[in-house]
Amino acid sequence: MNESRIRRVLDKMQQQGLDTLFISDNQSICYLTDIMVHPGERLWALCLRSSGEHIFFANRLFGEIRADAPVVSMDDTDDIVSIVAEHLRESKFMGVDKVLAARWLLPLMEKNPACRYVLGSDCVDDVRACKDEEEKALMREASRINDACIVLLTEKLHEGITEKQAAALLDEIYAQHGVTTSFDSNISFGPNGADPHHVCDDTPLRSGDPIVIDVGCRYQGYCADMTRTYFYQSATPENIEVYNTVLRANLAAEKLVRDGELLCNIDGCARGIIAEKGYGEYFTHRLGHFIGREVHEKGDVSAAYKTPARSGNVFSIEPGVYLPGKFGVRIEDLVIVTEDGCEILNHVSKELTILK
Repeated sequence: MNESRIRRVLDKMQQQGLDTLFISDNQSICYLTDIMVHPGERLWALCLRSSGEHIFFANRLFGEIRADAPVVSMDDTDDIVSIVAEHLRESKFMGVDKVLAARWLLPLMEKNPACRYVLGSDCVDDVRACKDEEEKALMREASRINDACIVLLTEKLHEGITEKQAAALLDEIYAQHGVTTSFDSNISFGPNGADPHHVCDDTPLRSGDPIVIDVGCRYQGYCADMTRTYFYQSATPENIEVYNTVLRANLAAEKLVRDGELLCNIDGCARGIIAEKGYGEYFTHRLGHFIGREVHEKGDVSAAYKTPARSGNVFSIEPGVYLPGKFGVRIEDLVIVTEDGCEILNHVSKELTILK
């Protein structure tokens, strides 16, 4: 178990007055213990207790769990909720995380009605949001590999290749680099780029098409995510104007990032530049999302997040303009917040590029 991370979570629990934290998010459990289980519908949980008497709950189908805390093993035919409730009968104020299924939580509440239950995900999520040095190194390497793979992909694009074929080609490139995708690749040709969450289809690449490539790989449990927009063989004046507007928004927002800067202000900086050029209504999503073990973790760079960025936060800066039926442009980097600025993890050129 990672004692440093667990201590930080226990400190958060103390601030909220929790004596128990019931964690069923397998990514959070792995973050705290280096034990990864994919439980499916079965219960897999780590209970942290202010007393220090932590405990795991695991189905025997998961195999031997080698942990620094007692493991309560259960079978499918056991009365699982009763077993859990018995071990937690002394709990008075319990935090549960956001992924605990109601089919476990509601019966547990009935078994232990004297306990008060609250949403306690922030105790782990807020700690996960500030990456330690080991995590920063892993995210740097994930982004380095992702950068290299995107460059290789662009070198292999040609007229007539479809979005699906391009995505399959990227899968092969990732495999050659020993990584897998961290999310379904979004490679959009022509008007499809006006849909920020386009699903790759059989659209072929044609001369004059803008190309939006939003892809990421997973390296040793940590995710990369980057978007670049290119133009195939030619670019129109409108293409160029939109691209330069989005690029200005990206650069300005990244320049603003530092410890203590409100996340909503970073979003507002980019959004203001795009609105000033008349494209405000076509920037249809938040400026960025937090990222780490999962592509989307707790935290948004948006108008709704009036909290400060903190040193060690890692999030995306990805302004975009999406003109329905025409084309879209998005430029995305990941950044690590530092005390006096940020470290940009992506190094693929952002200059307007026309692929030949």
